[in-house]
Amino acid sequence: MSDDMGENADDGVARAVLASSANAVVALDRDLTVLLWNPAAERLFGRPAAETVGRRAAIVPEDLVAEQNAVLERVRTGGGPVSLRTRRLRGDGTPVEVGVDVSALRSAGGALLGYVTVYHPAGEDTAARERGARRAMLVRRLTDVVADINAELELSPVLDRIAASLTELTGADAGGFVLIEDEKVRLVSTHGLPGGLRGATADLRDSLVGKLLRTGKTVLLETGDQAVLDELIWSRLPGLHTIALGAAAVGGRPYGALYALFATGAAGHVELELLELLAGHAGIALGNAMAYQDAVRQRAHERAVVDASADGVAVLGGDGLVRQWNPAAEELTGVRAAEVIGRPPPFPLPEPGAKLTTRLACGRWLDVVGAEIDETAELVVDFRDVTRAKELEEAKDLFLATTGHELRTPITVVQGFAGTLDARWDKLSDGERRSAVRTIAERARALGQLMDHLLLGAQAGSQELKVRMASFDLGERVRAATLGMPVLSARHRVEVDIPRDLPLADGDALATDILLGQLLENAFKYSPDGGLIRVLAWSEGDRVVLVVDDEGVGIPPADRERVFDRFVQADSGDRRRFGGVGLGLYIARSLARAQGGEVTAHPRPGGGTRMRFTLRAAGAHIGSDTPSR
Repeated sequence: MSDDMGENADDGVARAVLASSANAVVALDRDLTVLLWNPAAERLFGRPAAETVGRRAAIVPEDLVAEQNAVLERVRTGGGPVSLRTRRLRGDGTPVEVGVDVSALRSAGGALLGYVTVYHPAGEDTAARERGARRAMLVRRLTDVVADINAELELSPVLDRIAASLTELTGADAGGFVLIEDEKVRLVSTHGLPGGLRGATADLRDSLVGKLLRTGKTVLLETGDQAVLDELIWSRLPGLHTIALGAAAVGGRPYGALYALFATGAAGHVELELLELLAGHAGIALGNAMAYQDAVRQRAHERAVVDASADGVAVLGGDGLVRQWNPAAEELTGVRAAEVIGRPPPFPLPEPGAKLTTRLACGRWLDVVGAEIDETAELVVDFRDVTRAKELEEAKDLFLATTGHELRTPITVVQGFAGTLDARWDKLSDGERRSAVRTIAERARALGQLMDHLLLGAQAGSQELKVRMASFDLGERVRAATLGMPVLSARHRVEVDIPRDLPLADGDALATDILLGQLLENAFKYSPDGGLIRVLAWSEGDRVVLVVDDEGVGIPPADRERVFDRFVQADSGDRRRFGGVGLGLYIARSLARAQGGEVTAHPRPGGGTRMRFTLRAAGAHIGSDTPSR
């Protein structure tokens, strides 16, 4: 009970004090709504409390709104009370010169509840009017300066404008801005000082900035013998007698300080106040500039990553039109950025999060995925070339089907003839039994050859082909490989032209036998209507060259490299009518390269195909020129 009575007594005393005060006392909440309007405020502004409390009082002239906002910002951020002379409006619209003390209204826990402003009429003497006029002019100029600073987003120009504006507003002879960097301060912007000072540093602890931070205040004035006026940064200003500095904070953390240097003029209350206000705005402008720089750096980093990507990357707006198209996208599609920006992409799009495999008009296959950015409604599309994988997948499917066919035919024949021999051995003549056994042997030999091809193809694909390098007679291997071939087909003629002085070759004779057999087999296979099969050899520099010509169906230009891939027999199913699993030329080239040679396909003059095989001549230097093709 006694505590309640004490609190009521205290509350009554407070109300009596406010009612009796000669100064106008106005309390505002954080939204500037009037909470308290004492009788002196009613008299000074001609506005009854009943019509004012609970509303925003329109007593600040329009040209002083920026000043009011700056003062409240200073108080709100913990800078302490602010006192100033300014102008306010009465209820009838007439101006009144006042002095005002502004402080924060906080809860017991320190939370900001609003502001307390105490007004008292200013003297009408000429000096006061002149000071008020000058101050109003400076405040208006401060408003322009702040707007100018905030319009700039590059950090370095922001700092330069702040330093230049400081000398203009305070009448200082020079000014500058220093950054706090760990235990150092560094001069990053100057006005009225030698340019060579930019970048100069000093120890934070021994500097005036350190002293300012230790006081816990936002401004500091040093004059005469007490000032550290010969510190490194400012020692080159002749006649320096006063230094004023104000702290600039970014995100609540001290970031740097504004210096105003006086050699001829003087710093008073107004100059310090302007310095403090400008330093506060400098912190806001610096925060904006730093956020902008971070955004620019992040954007540049993201663009560098996108541009360096081996995948094609496109960014589409909500309208489905391309906004960004990286270099890899140009290379993959053949469409330049200038041709596609502002247009739809040259391929269909998958649903966000899904993958779509599509083929371009040029024949290239792409895997396309997309992801939507919810915040911007943009779609990021990533696509890569899967043509090789697609072709290999198709070739493998064809290989499996073809291999099954190639295996099924001889196995069926072997099974059929073996079953016949088993079931009817006693009923067959000796000649019939021999014919059946011969057929079984031939088909078994074909199966063995197919297995050899599959094994060699697997070894070549895993880089496990083994060769034994030695000098051998290539002409002798050719003659052995072609011996008896003229009687194999009534429709083909075989000619062999090997000069007697053909140099020995360096390589593996057994691997070369397999390779020659494959080239000759292809020549017969792919000239179904017969014709001349011609084998020629000659010396060419440090190489021995052998060619196998046929008058067959030939190889389209686009397929002259593809036929050396695994499971490939040129471009279409037309060539599949010749059988095989598409490993022969792949094995032939692998064997040639394992020996340091090469096999290539060319058109034969007059039609058909020329297969060219080169090996290093015996005794030729290993580091010699690349093999002719």
